[in-house]
Amino acid sequence: MATGTHNSVWRITGRTVRGASHHRSGLPNQDAIGWLQRAGSSPWSIVAVSDGHGSAKYFRSHVGSQLAIDTSLALVQEFIKGQPDINNLSLIKRTAEDRLPREMSRRWREAVEKHIEDHPFSEEELAALEGSDGTAAREAITKNPVHAYGATILTVLVQESFILYFQLGDGDILLVSDAGEVERPLSKDERLFANETTSLSSRDAWPDFRLSFQTLAGPPPALILLSTDGYANSFVSEEAFLKVGKDLLEMIRAEGLDKVEANLEGWLTEASQAGSGDDITLALIGRADALRGEAVNSSAEEVPATTEETASNLPASSGETSDMPAQPPAESAPDAQQALTAGEEKP
Repeated sequence: MATGTHNSVWRITGRTVRGASHHRSGLPNQDAIGWLQRAGSSPWSIVAVSDGHGSAKYFRSHVGSQLAIDTSLALVQEFIKGQPDINNLSLIKRTAEDRLPREMSRRWREAVEKHIEDHPFSEEELAALEGSDGTAAREAITKNPVHAYGATILTVLVQESFILYFQLGDGDILLVSDAGEVERPLSKDERLFANETTSLSSRDAWPDFRLSFQTLAGPPPALILLSTDGYANSFVSEEAFLKVGKDLLEMIRAEGLDKVEANLEGWLTEASQAGSGDDITLALIGRADALRGEAVNSSAEEVPATTEETASNLPASSGETSDMPAQPPAESAPDAQQALTAGEEKP
């Protein structure tokens, strides 16, 4: 399989925020986010986001989403480190397709079962479920306790010669080119509409995964976005949501990634308040030279040798908030800021 090798430096940031509706109801943030990076020889980056299901029967989905992040990061790191020939992209692609969905489903279920063993359902949890959904719901969750942890998973692995995307359930992965063109690397799952989603808690979840393997024969994306569905659902249309990719790239080039990172939590909080009301998680993977607006073949900045592997697993709320309004006057607001904060409530 013909390909190219791109010695790009990738920068990662992201935030997860508790939704406005969860603040009102007292529910925790049911999203989770995390990433791993290896610099130096054969560098790679792995980023994952997860969305725990919100209804009463998924009362431990905030745990399920964190277990999904931990499982996915560990699995994909094991996968990339275990390749006998990193240049054999056909073999890597086939191994990913054959192994990752099955292993992700199996390992997540094992992690959940271990959590249940260590932390059995309390009478308070079961009584709350019965009070909300009735006796039948309590009986059902007792027979299938894994269901209480239901969550989605979106993961991206970036390597010098390829990018791997895989996803189960709702949420979005967007690619932004150097020119600001936005596309999706995964085909749409027509079963995902309204509040319906496929889930890791399904008995046979692995066939529901979508996976795409992108060989880097041309320029890599300038920016990759991963988000839970609370973000897209805060926009008035699909077109408005897709525009956020281009706007973010332009804002990062104009003001720097550090400035965007500092404001990200505030923007996402305002998007939830003005839009979906749901928890929102957004991860950004940016090619350093593209974020500076340089050509793809420009020399990459040096990465300190001491940062061979770095990891981040963010809590539900971190970073600084912004004093920028969620709905600034149209005549004075930058396009990027308008797109980031959604600006209109869903009907």
